[in-house]
Formats: sequence, C-alpha cells, structure tokens
Amino acid sequence: MAAAREKGKAAKRAESKLSFVPGSIVRILMENFLTYTICEVRPGPNLNVVVGANGTGKSSIVCAICLGLAGKPSFLGRADKIGLFVKQGCMKGTVEIELFKSPNNIIITREIHVLNNTSVWFLNGKPATLKTVEEQIADFNIQVDNLCQFLPQDKVGEFTKLSKIELLEATEKSIGSPEMYQFHCELKNFREKERELESLCREKTASLEKMKQRVERYKQDVERYHECKRHVDLIEMLERKRPWVEYENVREQHEEVKQCRNQVKKELKSLREMQAPWTRKIQEAQENLNNLDMKTRDNTAEIRSIFQKCKEKQDALEMKDKQIEEINQAFRMKKDEETNRQKKIHQTQNIIEEWQNELNTMAVCENLQPQIDAVNTELKKLQEEKANIDNDVSDLRAEKNNQEREEKRIIDRLGQLNNIMHMKEENLKMRFRDTHSALMWLRNNKDKFKKQTCEPMMLEINMKDSRHAKYVENHISSNDMRAFVFECQEDMETFLVEVRDHQKLRVNAVCAPAESCAENLPSRPIEELHRYGFYSYLRELFDAPSPVMNYLCNQYRVHDVPVGTQKTRDMIERIIQETNLKHIYTAEERYIIKVSSYTKQTISSNTCLREAQYLTSSVDTEEIGHLENQRQDISNTLKSLDARLTALFERQKLLDHKDNKLRQEKKALLERGNRRRQLESKIGVKYDSLRQLEQDAIDLEKEFQLANVKIKEINKQKAELVTELMHLIKRIIPLKVAKADLACQMTRVTAEKNRLQSEYKAGTVQLRATQQRFHELDNRKQLLYEKCKELMKQAQHICRLGPDQDFPEEFKVAFQTLPNTLEEIDAFLNEEKTRASCFTGLSASVVEEYNKQTQEIQQLTEYLEEKKNELYNYKQNISQVKEKWLNLLKVMIEQINGKFSKFFSSMQCVGEVDLHTENEEEYEKYGIRIRVKFHSSSELHELTPYHHSGGEKTVSTMLYLMALQELNRCPFRVVDEINQGMDPMNERRVFEMVVETACKKRTSQYFLITPKLLQNLTYNDKMTVLFVYNGPFMLGTYEWNIKRFKKRQRRLSSMTES
Repeated sequence: MAAAREKGKAAKRAESKLSFVPGSIVRILMENFLTYTICEVRPGPNLNVVVGANGTGKSSIVCAICLGLAGKPSFLGRADKIGLFVKQGCMKGTVEIELFKSPNNIIITREIHVLNNTSVWFLNGKPATLKTVEEQIADFNIQVDNLCQFLPQDKVGEFTKLSKIELLEATEKSIGSPEMYQFHCELKNFREKERELESLCREKTASLEKMKQRVERYKQDVERYHECKRHVDLIEMLERKRPWVEYENVREQHEEVKQCRNQVKKELKSLREMQAPWTRKIQEAQENLNNLDMKTRDNTAEIRSIFQKCKEKQDALEMKDKQIEEINQAFRMKKDEETNRQKKIHQTQNIIEEWQNELNTMAVCENLQPQIDAVNTELKKLQEEKANIDNDVSDLRAEKNNQEREEKRIIDRLGQLNNIMHMKEENLKMRFRDTHSALMWLRNNKDKFKKQTCEPMMLEINMKDSRHAKYVENHISSNDMRAFVFECQEDMETFLVEVRDHQKLRVNAVCAPAESCAENLPSRPIEELHRYGFYSYLRELFDAPSPVMNYLCNQYRVHDVPVGTQKTRDMIERIIQETNLKHIYTAEERYIIKVSSYTKQTISSNTCLREAQYLTSSVDTEEIGHLENQRQDISNTLKSLDARLTALFERQKLLDHKDNKLRQEKKALLERGNRRRQLESKIGVKYDSLRQLEQDAIDLEKEFQLANVKIKEINKQKAELVTELMHLIKRIIPLKVAKADLACQMTRVTAEKNRLQSEYKAGTVQLRATQQRFHELDNRKQLLYEKCKELMKQAQHICRLGPDQDFPEEFKVAFQTLPNTLEEIDAFLNEEKTRASCFTGLSASVVEEYNKQTQEIQQLTEYLEEKKNELYNYKQNISQVKEKWLNLLKVMIEQINGKFSKFFSSMQCVGEVDLHTENEEEYEKYGIRIRVKFHSSSELHELTPYHHSGGEKTVSTMLYLMALQELNRCPFRVVDEINQGMDPMNERRVFEMVVETACKKRTSQYFLITPKLLQNLTYNDKMTVLFVYNGPFMLGTYEWNIKRFKKRQRRLSSMTES
C-alpha cells in the first residue's frame, strides 16, 4: 500500500512538472523579508489561490515575486527604497525564485542589504549582474511592470485608469507575438520620421522658392555691377597712367633747368677772375688796420694797469685815515670809561651807607627755631596723610578700571546672546507673521495679565546642544511650537479675545496645567537604559520657563521619552520586547510602540526624523540672568567707588590748602631770621666791589701821549704813499699821447679801406646778381629732382611695382590707348568717375551672394530630392509594416473580444473590445476600447474610472485579464485582492470563470490573492490553495511535517474508534 501510494505521488509530481509552462514559478523562498523570517512557497502550475487574513503576509509574497524578478520597488507602490523591504531589525534579506525550464530549472536569488540600500544577484547560485538577470527574465516574456500580467494590490485602481493607448501597449506586450509590439514601435518611429521628413520637405521647398526669387533679384544687380566694374577698371588704369605722365613732364623741366644752371656757372667764374686785384688791395688795408688795432689794445692795457696801481695807492691812503680815526676813537672810549668808573664808585658808597644805617637800626635776632620746628612737624603729618590718600585713590581707580572692564565684557556677552534671540525672532517673523505681531503686542501689554505669560515655545525653549534640536521639534507639534503659554485660563482668554477677535490674527495659545508636572520623575532612571544606547530623556536636553516645561511634561511626557544612538537602532527589537517604552528616539528615527486592544500584540511604527528648523539657535537664559545680576552688582560697586573717590578728592583739596598755608608761615619765619645775615653779607660784597673799582683807575695823560705817537707814524706812511702816486701819474701821460697817435693812423687806414670797398662794390653788383641767379637755378634743379623721385615712387606704388622692377608690357599696351596729356587724362577720368557714380549701392558682396545663393540652390535641390526619396521609402516601409501589424492586431483583438464577450454573456451582461483610432495614420494614438453594459436598460458605455462603479470596474478588469489568460504568452499572471469590490454574485461568477480558465490544460500559471472567499465555490483538482497564517505560535517553515500530522491524525482516529 505504501509503495503504491509513493508511486502515485511520484506520478502526480511528474504530471505536475509536465504541466508547468516555461517561466512558471516553481518555488519562492523568503528570508528576513517584510513579515517573514524564513518562508518557502511552492505554487502549483495552474490556479494558485493565496488566502489569508489581512496583515498575515499575502502581499509580501507578491512583493517577493516582483522584486525577485528584477522589478522596481516603485511599481509596488509601497516604498521607494529596496532596503525598506527587509524585516525590521535585520541588516540583510533574501528572495529566491525558481523558474521552470527544461531540463534544469533557473534559480534567481536577490540579496538585499539595508546598510547601503543595494542588491546582490545570483543566477543558479553563481554571482550575476542585474543586466544578465533581466535578459534571462525577458527570454521567458516575464513583465512584472505590465499591469496585464502583474497586478499588485496597490495598483488595482490604476488598471482602470489606463488610457486606451496604454492598454493596447500593455496587451501587445502581454499576449501579442514578439514582432507585433516591434511592428507597432516601428510604425510609430516611421510615422514620426515621416512627419519630420514631410515638415522638412515643405520647409525646404518653401526655402528653395524664396531663394530662387532672391537670385532673380540679384541677377540685375550683378549685371549692373559688371558694367560698373568696367568703368572702375578704366578709372584705375587712368589713375595709374596719370603719375607716369606727370613724372615725364617734371623730368623734362628738370633737364631744362639743369642746362641753364651750367651756363650761369660759367659766367660766374669769369666775373670772379675780373674782381681778384681789388680783393687783394682790400685785404692789405685790412691787415694794416688789424696791426694798428693790436698796438692800440696793448697801449690801453698798460694804461689800465697803471690806473689800477693808482687806485690801490688811493685806497691805502684812505685806510691810513681810518686808522688815525680809530686811535682817536679808542682814546675817547678810555676817557668815557674812566668817567663811568667814578660814577660807580660814588653809587657803591651810597648803597653801603644805606645798608649800614639799616643794620644799625635792626634789633638783635630773636629765637624763631621753635616756631619753625612746630611748622615742620605739622607739614610732615600733612604729607603722610596726603600719601595715604594718594594710595587709596590709586587702589580705588584700579578697582574701578577692573570693574568697568568686567562690565564691558558682560555687556558684549549679553549683546551676543540677544543677537541669537533676535535671530530666533526673525525666523518666527518670516515663518509666522501673525504670531510675531501678537508677540509684539504681548510685550507691550504684559501689565494686563494676572500671572506669568510665556512667549511662543520656539523662543522660550533653549537647547543645551543644538544637535539635539531635531528630537524636540519632531516630538512637539508645529502648532505648539508657535503657541503662547499661560498659567491661568482667564489670561489666555484675554489674550485670544484681543489678538484673534480684535486684531484678526491666526495664533495658538495653550494653558499650563494647574498641578506642576515639570518635576515629574521618569518611569525608570536613565542609568537602567544605558545598556540599550540611551543617554538622556528629552527633558534634560533643553531649558524652558516653568509654565512651558509644565505643559510639555503633561502633554508630551518629555520627562519619560528617552533619546538613544545608533546602538539603540540596532537593538530596537529587543528594546520593544524588554521595555514598556511608548516613544523612543534613535540617532535618526522616531519609534512609537502601541499594544493592540484586541490581540494584545505590540505594534511599532518608525519614521525618519526631519531636520530642525526653529531651535538650532539656542540662548542660555540662566547665563543671561546671571550676567544681568553681575551687571547690577558691578553698577552698584562703581557707584560706591565713585562716592569714595569724591570724598577722598575733597579731603585732598583741604589738605593742599592747609599745606600751602603752613609753607607760607614757614617762609615768613625763615625770612625774619635771615635778614640781618643777608645785610652783613651784602655790605661785605659791596666793599669788595668798591676796592676793585678803585684799583681799575685809568691814566688819561699817558693814554693821550701813546695815541699821538701812533698818529705820527701813520702820517709818515701816508707821505710815502703820496710820493709813489705822483710817480705813477707821470708815467701815464706819455702813454695817453701814444694812444691818440694810434687813433689818427687807424682813421686814415679805415678811410682808404672804405674807398677801395666802394670801388669794389660797383664791380660786384653784376657778380652778386649772377650768384643769385645761380643759386635760384640750383635750388629749382634740386626741387625738380626730388619731385621726380617722389613722382616715380608714386607711379611705382600705384602700379604695384618694385624699385628695380621693369615696366610691365601689359601696362605699355594699355597706356597706348589712353590720352597722353594730363588735361586729357583728367577730363577722361572725371567722365568715367561720373559714369561709375551712377551705379550706387553695388558691391562685390552682390556677386558673392549671387554665386553663393546659386550654389545653395543647387545643394538644396539635391538635398530636397534626397529627402523626397527617403520620404517615399518611409511611406513604402509604413505601408508594408502597417499591413503586417494590423493583420496581427485585428486577429488578437477579435480573439480578446470573443473571450471578453463570452464572459460577459455568461453574467447576463454585454461587453465588447474593439480597436479605437482617431486617425489611421496616427499610430501612436491607436488603442483598445473596452465597452460594457451591466443593466439591460442602459447602453454600452466605454469603461472609465468615472462612469462605472468600483465593483463594475473590478469585474471588467478581472474578465479582461481572464480573456487574456488563454491567449497569454507570459508564463504566469498575478492578481492581488481584485475581488474586494465585487458583490457576492459577481464574485462567485468571476471566481468560477477564473477556475475554468486557469485550470485548462497548458494554460499559464495564475496567482489569485484574496483575504476571503465565499462558501461552496467551484473547485478543480488543478487548483492549489495556499493558506497564509501568521502569529507568535506558528511553526517554522522547515518544522512543518505533513507526514507527522497525518500519522498523528490516524492515531487519534484509532483511539477514538476503540
């Protein structure tokens, strides 16, 4: 029996294997994937009904199929990151799909890594690339992104929103032959290219016509340009010949002037030979005149030398007179000095007599020393007291400077803290302008409130570390962050009446609870949570006024919400199981843990933390208060120091006044004691001065005799100087006579020279005239020569000839036909210029543009012909491909329509599928139109998401997919929870059709996922029912042993029977 049973099972497995179509799913393995730790699913080859309650993991199987077959997470509509499909608390998940293929199945494995959100692919256990996996899947025509083949739970509604065009493309990919969709794509590409070519041909044809018209206009301008060019060329040749003619004329003039100059040169030579004797006589007279002039200069020099010596002797005589006057002046000064000495002696004697009389009248000096000592003692005491005061003043000033520096430091620090507060207020003003306006009113009207009022929480909360701001902002709602906090309800109502009702401002306000919650203790000390990575509760991360902290502890329980690190994130499953925490913060996530009221199961949800916006700038209020107290203390200290300094300054003034008074008293006493000694000393000094004056007497008689001796000696020297002067005067007289004689001789010689010159002048008039003519002709010859050179350069430059280049033959030939005189050339030139000026507005660019346009017309004509041929070829290709595609498409749609209509008829409804197009040439607008009628009284209507109910859309979608089932080329189809919107009757009918269609021989594999089924539904042996259960008491995948279950069942049955 057992052998027969095993043989039957083996036969059944072989039959099952033969009924799998290539690409069908044989096995699905999930490890650490969504809700599964490990689970293996083995679907059947035909209809697979996956049944299970909501949340058990049915859709997880759908996600595994999609992601395991290289699908993108976004197509499932659940998450956009692949790492989010790994089971919570795990770092890696695995999905393994085994696809049927003869002779050996294909196993595709995808490892999903959470850390860097990446996947690793394996093909039959060997590492592979995503591209290799996609190619393998495409060979089986598996399209998990095609709603006609793969319809996940979150995409059911999108199927009915598919446009007719999208539905056609999805159907072609799903059941059409490979070349059908290829033909469609080729047609769309060909049509797009055809439109581009038609547009290009129209554009180029219009451009070609415009270019031809433009060339016709250019043609007349080109003819006029060539005629103008002939005139311009003739003008150019005339302008080239003109300098040569001008050069030739000047050259002939140069030769004529040169001959005249040579003839005048000969005449000038003969005239110079005739004037030679007169010239020699004039030269002899000039030589005699030069000799006389030399003798006169020598005579004059000698006379000048003697005059100089006479002047020296006269100066010496004047010097002797001055010496005599100086001697007399010295004697007069001696006389005056003696007179002054006598006066000083008399004055000194008078002073001595006066001081002696005063000394005789002065009493004997009294003893003033005790009074002076008393004054000195008093002065010493004053100096000591003043020194003490100076020391006290220095100490007080030093202390005042220190206090002022400390006050400045505190003011600077307060300014920095107030600037941070100002930044927070600007942030509030920018984000919540109404709240800022209410804040300004509150600050100006705080006297209207009975108890403490707090500004918006975002201003009152100060983070101890700005890095923790994100935890507080994610925990407290945005509305509360900008809410005002009041201690009593009456104050809050007063505030809201003013700002909301009167000022129409949109603001939030809350009232702190009457009972203080700010000091509430957490449910457990933070030290017990350190092993889980927690380092603080939220309350310890910030400071706030008592009402604000009271409200946050009561409303948000910030005293019992721990904050952890990445270590906390890694241990989250353990934390949830071992602790009863309701809110948890890790480094970058927030976790909320709840217990189900029905199943008592723990449910957790996590969200990523958003960045902080309001609390990044924190102000330490305790520091501000401490600084303000310090500032007040320093202000009081400074006032006390100023008062003490003022008292010391007043005492200092009093002591200075007393010091001055004592010093004056001491001075008077000292003066009284020293007067007699001073008089005796002064009288002694005057007696010494008197004796000195008497010793300094001068002998005037003796001085007079000495002066006379000196004067006699000087007079003797004067007599000698006068004698020498007379001898010099005698020498100068003969020299004056000789000078007069030389002057007479020079007069006679000069007269002779003048006579000779007048006779010579009469003969040189003709010579000068000849010289003048010669110079004129020579200058003219030189000018004509230079002009010839300049004209030659100009002519060569105009003709573009080098200095040594021969005159071209072509110029000689051209010049022969032109006039030979300047007048004729100028007249001809003016005539040609007048003719050329008639051709205005023409340039070489006209010809260039004409040639360019002609060439472009030729090129454009060739290009247009090429594009027309290309367009013709595209039209031929479109015609051929269109015929093939439409034949295949019409056959496919007829088949779908037959199946679809049949299914609807079985439900006593009407349904049609047809090809829809607005324009036969617009291939990208071809689509499949589904028209349905569910009631006999209604007309056929196109299936739209707006006209039909949810159940009607679901039934239509399901029947359309079933119509594709028998025609489908894809190896399997997945439909997730599509029966949820149907009424029981339609659900039963549709299920029967699904069973009938999906359980036919050699049909594709079918997955129908549903949380519930009706009772007494149709069943087929080819169906595979997969029940999905989940819970804490479930057996592991590999612990499930059906043989053992059956054996136990048989044992229990036998026990019951006995």
